[in-house]
Amino acid sequence: MKSNIKNILALAMLAVAPVVAQASVCDVNGDGAVNSADVTALYRYILNNDQTYAATCDVNGDGAINSADVTAVYNVILNGESMPEVLVGGDISMITRYEERGAKYYDKDGNSISAILPFFKQQGWNAMRVRLFVNPENATDAAKEEGVIQDLNYVKALGKRIKDAGYAFILDLHYSDSWADPGKQTVPAAWAGASVADLQDSVYNYTRQVLLEMKAAGATPAAIQLGNEITGGMLWPTGQVYPTGGAPAGGSWENFAAYQRRAAQAVREVSPSTKIILHVEMHNVNQPGGFFANCNTYGIEYDIMGLSYYSAYHGDFSNLHTVLTKMEQASSKPIMIMECGYGYAWALPGTNYNLANLYPYSNDGQRNFTIDMIAALKQHSQVKGLFWWWPEANEHGIPWTNHVTGTWWNGSLFDNNNGQAQDALYELKRLAE
Repeated sequence: MKSNIKNILALAMLAVAPVVAQASVCDVNGDGAVNSADVTALYRYILNNDQTYAATCDVNGDGAINSADVTAVYNVILNGESMPEVLVGGDISMITRYEERGAKYYDKDGNSISAILPFFKQQGWNAMRVRLFVNPENATDAAKEEGVIQDLNYVKALGKRIKDAGYAFILDLHYSDSWADPGKQTVPAAWAGASVADLQDSVYNYTRQVLLEMKAAGATPAAIQLGNEITGGMLWPTGQVYPTGGAPAGGSWENFAAYQRRAAQAVREVSPSTKIILHVEMHNVNQPGGFFANCNTYGIEYDIMGLSYYSAYHGDFSNLHTVLTKMEQASSKPIMIMECGYGYAWALPGTNYNLANLYPYSNDGQRNFTIDMIAALKQHSQVKGLFWWWPEANEHGIPWTNHVTGTWWNGSLFDNNNGQAQDALYELKRLAE
């Protein structure tokens, strides 16, 4: 009977969806390595109630010891990919350019920062996100001036740096040559005019090739976004949808689901331990929950629900609570805030909700906003990640004749005037505490 149970567990180990777990937690027997001995320790507990390593057998921290814990160890052994239980970090897609142009970074006390990635690590950050465009050379000059520069070679190099520095690496695929967001999801120039069937193949082939090259470069992502802020779908017009149901003329949920399925197929084939993130935003509180409910209806595969939250555009924390609750009602999967930000000197462009009375546009205001936002997020147990948008923006030390972007990002975690870290940078770790 025990041999039959063991066979069933082995099959379950392959069948259970990948589990988010930190590699160090997978060292069940505490010998400093994650290998078959840890799987054996788990089997002995599950099959024989061997209590030797009972205290460390709940690898995924779900309160039970079963095949899901075996799966977590299995993924680390075979794929070497893992993620902390709670992710804290930022989208640092521009860091290479700032470094190349000579930006000078300082901590909040004015001490020079010699290496930015170790500095973030010291502040409790454990994950970094980077965007990738299909061919940013096709973007407009204005878009390039505002940060559309990330081609595959750029991202492979930065992804490897991030992983080598000990972070979980999150890859954000824009299935476009330029910004993909709620207002535009433009088909890459190389795919223009393709049929729905051909676009499915293009999505699959592109996603597969990206992951193969990332893997070869030592930059396999721990998680991957299959599109950026895709509340309204992707690859417009054929993949355009209304988040709460239906679609404008020319689009359909069937098409969007087909594109997502082919992208997910590529991920599962090339890098099965890489988590799939679907990333949306919120122009009204019903959109994110409705989007994920429809994803479930159409059989779209994902591991993590991603959300952008900027109070300037999305409202105060009561709105955030409502959105998170609706997402939790739609799915039991983890939620991560893939983008957030708050101004430290003036309102963000296009601000619809001005919270300056509560959180003045200052270093203190940005810090207090961050503290309260994290407190709000921690009221939702499914929230497992927080990424600040463009925290590395810093033109200090760079002559304007060689500037990185045409305008300063006022929501950075460094002051563009003096290069000093903002206090909010030191608060993000609160989510993981």
